[in-house]
Amino acid sequence: MKTTLHTFFLIVTVIILTGCAGQIPQAEPPTLLTPPTAQEPTTVTEPTGTFVMGFGSDATLLNPILAVDPPSFAVINMIFPKLIGQDPQSGEIVPTEMAEAWEASKDGLVWTFHLRENVFWSDGQPVTAQDFKFTYDAVASDLVKSPRMSFVDQIEKIETPDPKTIIITFKQVKCDALLKNFWIGWLPSHLYAADFSDINKYDAAPPVSAGPFVFKEWIRGESIRLEANSTYWKGRPKMESYVFKIVPDAGAKLAQLQAGEIDAMVVPPDQITALKADSNTVLYTSPLDGYVAIWLNLANPKNPQTGRDEEGEVIAQDPHPILSDKSVRKAISYSLDYDSIIDNIFLGQGKRQASNVLPAVTWAYDPTILPYQYDPDAATKLLDEAGWVKDPVDSIRRKDGNKLALNLAVPAGNTTLQDLAVTVQDQLKTIGFEVSVESLEYGTLVQKLVSQQFDMVLITLEGLGADPNDDVLWHSIYDIPNAGFNAISYYNPKVEELLQSGLSVPNCSTNDRAAYYKDIQRIINDDVPYVFIVGSVGNVAYSSKWEGLNPGPWNFYNGIENWQIKP
Repeated sequence: MKTTLHTFFLIVTVIILTGCAGQIPQAEPPTLLTPPTAQEPTTVTEPTGTFVMGFGSDATLLNPILAVDPPSFAVINMIFPKLIGQDPQSGEIVPTEMAEAWEASKDGLVWTFHLRENVFWSDGQPVTAQDFKFTYDAVASDLVKSPRMSFVDQIEKIETPDPKTIIITFKQVKCDALLKNFWIGWLPSHLYAADFSDINKYDAAPPVSAGPFVFKEWIRGESIRLEANSTYWKGRPKMESYVFKIVPDAGAKLAQLQAGEIDAMVVPPDQITALKADSNTVLYTSPLDGYVAIWLNLANPKNPQTGRDEEGEVIAQDPHPILSDKSVRKAISYSLDYDSIIDNIFLGQGKRQASNVLPAVTWAYDPTILPYQYDPDAATKLLDEAGWVKDPVDSIRRKDGNKLALNLAVPAGNTTLQDLAVTVQDQLKTIGFEVSVESLEYGTLVQKLVSQQFDMVLITLEGLGADPNDDVLWHSIYDIPNAGFNAISYYNPKVEELLQSGLSVPNCSTNDRAAYYKDIQRIINDDVPYVFIVGSVGNVAYSSKWEGLNPGPWNFYNGIENWQIKP
């Protein structure tokens, strides 16, 4: 679900699919809760109509190698080409983007991609292998400091023997490499300096496109307008323009959808009933490849450090004064009434998540690992044993004169997560925590997270893909303030060993890889670096005046060039 519902929902990173020698292992596709019926569009000769998507927050920048937030990616995915596609229903890797065919060497180290002919940027310049190489060289550059650096750290070299051939050699077998590493949009290399010195110059207004739409206008805090790309290689879109409208308040967004002022929006659980009764909207519901979790910072937020030094040696972290203690983390996990949360906040939409691998990845998922249950007595016992004593006056626990006090950051404008944050605050209070809830605009929240200057962050992580490897979240080489996604400074040498083993199975057999990921799940479940709340379900409502929409759980925007207003 890389470029799909995840672009509507809060994400931190996008981690996509697998690649290995000879055969690409596939996870079982998730069950589609509400299968949409594909609508055959009526032929329209000229583009007409503007599709308006309601978003809760604005984009931050429109550069595919630098952006980290979903509103930015929602725009980026309409403009920049990428190497390989993904089947919208099954998640299978498919040759629907720039690569029309590819093959791997027997040892799985060398991948050769053959690009399709006659694909052009909107200024008439051809899209070539050099665009791919420039983009990935920029990601690898220390001058650029891209948060996607993990995508290139195992690449030995990229060769482009001709404009339509890309040869990628890996340092070692990397069984998840194909789409997980190669979903990044390509920059138009002909418009940038070869030394990447001007890599930011088009962050606010991309001048060319090889996607279905070209950039037209960005009014900060209000909207971003795109117009149909007449040179799009899949065919000029049947709509005239596509607008991302910023409507922070969920209630106002619903009112605008029902009034016809916007054409689609993400629907929080508490609005589903109203929309089911609305004949003018279509409600699409799908499981998402992600989960809602509380990220627990294991290091001191006043002293963020990288996980490893320049020689690659592990740096001992300055521990978080409270959350570095696993007993406290487990106490938090036992303090939450998950069933009540799912029923009352998520309105029954979602399932318990025990660890980091999704049930949809059936070959790697371990169903024997049980999620933490609501057990305030166990939580109390853990805190007592850890030396946190309740004050008889205010009922807040203290240890060595310090309060058991934590800050919980949550994205503003997301009513579901905000309600959840208040519930977490209340339920932790009953066992002696003092939790302050801080609502932040999404870009600010992400910056707080990646800068590692937080105690706890409540967020939805989407786009995990059909491969269980999520090393960017757990490996110490990705513990880089402001540039890495191991923002909690988690370090477990056994997990790092298992992650490496799971990626380097010579034949990339799922049967051989599965044991490594099941062991990882058990360790993550016991270490409690995250408090896993619920596996995500997503809802998008769109106006019934539009036809041609055929969303899938892995790509809501499937065939957007065919969306049009009904005649």
